[in-house]
Amino acid sequence: MNNAVAKMEAKPLEISVTGQRLLDDPLLNKSTAFPEAERRELGLMGLLPLHTSTIEEQLARVYENYQRKENDIERYIFLTALQDRNETLFYRLLQEHVTEMMPIIYTPTVGEGCRQYSHVFRRPRGLYISYPYRNEILALLNNAPAANAEVIVVTDGERILGLGDLGVGGMGIPVGKLSLYTLCAGIHPATTLPILLDVGTDNRELLDDPLYLGWGHERVRGKEYEDFIDAFVVAIKEKFPRALLQWEDFSKHNAPNILERYRDRLCTFNDDIQGTGAVTVAGLLAASSLTHTKLSDHRIVILGAGASAIGICDQIVAGMKVEGAQEAEARARLWLVDSQGLVHTGRTKLGPFKQKYAQAIEETLHWTLDDPPQLSFSEVIKNVQPTILIGTSAQPGAFTEQIVSEMAKHVERPVIFPLSNPTSKSEATPSDLFDWTEGRAIIATGSPFPAVVRDGRAIRIGQCNNSFIFPGVGLGVIACGARRVTDAMFVAAARVLSEFAPVLFDPEAPLYPPLEQVREVSLRVAVAVAREAQRSGLAEVDLDNLEQTPTGKMWTPDYVPLRRVAS
Repeated sequence: MNNAVAKMEAKPLEISVTGQRLLDDPLLNKSTAFPEAERRELGLMGLLPLHTSTIEEQLARVYENYQRKENDIERYIFLTALQDRNETLFYRLLQEHVTEMMPIIYTPTVGEGCRQYSHVFRRPRGLYISYPYRNEILALLNNAPAANAEVIVVTDGERILGLGDLGVGGMGIPVGKLSLYTLCAGIHPATTLPILLDVGTDNRELLDDPLYLGWGHERVRGKEYEDFIDAFVVAIKEKFPRALLQWEDFSKHNAPNILERYRDRLCTFNDDIQGTGAVTVAGLLAASSLTHTKLSDHRIVILGAGASAIGICDQIVAGMKVEGAQEAEARARLWLVDSQGLVHTGRTKLGPFKQKYAQAIEETLHWTLDDPPQLSFSEVIKNVQPTILIGTSAQPGAFTEQIVSEMAKHVERPVIFPLSNPTSKSEATPSDLFDWTEGRAIIATGSPFPAVVRDGRAIRIGQCNNSFIFPGVGLGVIACGARRVTDAMFVAAARVLSEFAPVLFDPEAPLYPPLEQVREVSLRVAVAVAREAQRSGLAEVDLDNLEQTPTGKMWTPDYVPLRRVAS
């Protein structure tokens, strides 16, 4: 059945809103695509130009206007305005230009959108829960625009990408993430809810800005902050007991604690921790296939020891255990480096999540004659001789020529993932990495980079993009009604994504598939997640209809017939 026939046979959606109010509703608005019969029935006669546009004509018009924008932040503002007017057209446009536009609606451009939030603000979206209203959280949730929210993304704006504390500007992250849930996995936009927990900001530039839209107060911390988060979770459980809650861009100190505190109390996960870990492991599995090794064969150094790094470590250990490695053996292959050098057992005041991956100080005593031994990043590279190097430090240029050249001395195909984003925070550029390794490096990045031209050929760079993981996980969880989200679900998702790696079919291809395949990937991930939920007893899944269940939840951005509800 072709799309035209499917639309003709679609059951009309009965609505009560008419006239200008209908045109102002982004979920229902078709703008110039309303046919004459609907214009007459729904009180739109005279409110639109005479010509009835096809959606293809509308797409041509908005894309033409998009191309006229002179820079990425203007393109971001344009797309945000389109989303506020007509969500169907917005998602159809993104779907047809996914590779071009995903970097605009999310990383890296969303970072600049968040930074300028109070100056480019056009229209509120989602829910703002501010600390001064901490005793009214349930009442605020009752005002939520999504009355039947299935997926919620929440941030407190403290660690936005690699940009730090952006306060209320962090709202751009949940909005962007939920747009990706819809674009990549077909989660209906009417069932998504972005939330900003406004607990103040320590960003002096924002506090001094007369146009700042958030609570102009230093960040609440300690017990007051913990009580606020707890009150929020209690209210969420009462108002949206079956929703999936995703934590996003919390500080490296709060993120792992929040996840551990609530992961067994509601259906929740942290994409910075679990999603980043899973998508990284998928790339490492693909790289291991290319080099005819196992994941557990590798020596891995990670620069940065925050929540993302810990999540990557957790998923790597899980992946190695699947291959038969013992947990202690797997952890011994991971070397974390933070601002103070190697994370090791001789250091005091390590947080519990870092302690888990602290290397035994005895392993380093032979490195130098210094007392205490020098355990800097360069010394770790020199002595560990890693086969895999990962960056989550948000320190641009941290992978220097000296570091990379030293690594490349000891391994034929060095696997290097500079994952920090936005692009300005990347630890290295792919072109430099190729130059410093004589083209031998296997590379994936956190932000999109253009292809690198070497020896007359263009080498595409795979983006270690969480969009290949979290939308499918969310689709699988809500489709099967899973009561909890587990690490095993992310391991299953990583293995599915690794099977899509183009490098498995062409040694010179990227480690990750093109974004045009993201819906196919998401569906396969969703099926694997539902199967794991059923296996672990977290959902009752009809195995005979396992693939059809997620498919039935996937919304496509097509206009549907509208009918005025009988009064």
